[in-house]
Amino acid sequence: MMNIPILLNISEAANIETRMVLRDQNLELMDQYLTNGTARSIPIFIFIDKNGEEKAVWGPRAPKVQEYVMELRSDLPPKDDERFEAEQKAFIKKITAAFAEEKHLWDEVYGSIKEALGNC
Repeated sequence: MMNIPILLNISEAANIETRMVLRDQNLELMDQYLTNGTARSIPIFIFIDKNGEEKAVWGPRAPKVQEYVMELRSDLPPKDDERFEAEQKAFIKKITAAFAEEKHLWDEVYGSIKEALGNC
């Protein structure tokens, strides 16, 4: 939820044309960009030049943001634990608030996308 607005701000500032497709209506495309080889995680940003050649791929999270999520997720009990559902709901609430409010996470996304574009 925080990645797309950041991408759109970068795109506007750099005059990069942006198009979006829905994951579930484009499974053949998504299957070319599976996260960890298995997951259709979103968002995935594919940067393509004017000749239609892929120049960079980014997503679904900046590395530091992924570390933050995994750190919080590590506190969850096993899925078969009776506390799992309630604690997962609390985790989702906490991570959603962090994505909306914690500027340092936005900065990580911004820097990570710019780094991907810098390699083009």
